[in-house]
Amino acid sequence: QVRLVESGGGLVQAGGSLRLSCAASGSILSINVMGWYRQAPGKQRELVATITSGFSTNYADSAQGRFTISRGNAKNTVVLQMNSLKPEDTSVYYCYLRMFGMDYWGQGTQVTVSS
Repeated sequence: QVRLVESGGGLVQAGGSLRLSCAASGSILSINVMGWYRQAPGKQRELVATITSGFSTNYADSAQGRFTISRGNAKNTVVLQMNSLKPEDTSVYYCYLRMFGMDYWGQGTQVTVSS
């Protein structure tokens, strides 16, 4: 089965930066989309950024200009560089993968931004 492992979360001051990484392993044949979603307490899970197999990217309005999604150096990895972090970015961030019409999720990594 497909497994997604996130890393890089933590506690930072407002204005700081974090880099999240996600590595996919298992039965990986052809990835359509990888990316990041987040879910804060009491809120719906929302898209942060995605990247397709053709390297097209999509960002939430709140992430545009501050976050950058890219492929990692290792195969089947994705990186989210988060700059100028705000307290409202505080959330659990989930790695996402879509393959053959099926969705896969990581267990999440906590990002906390203090003011």
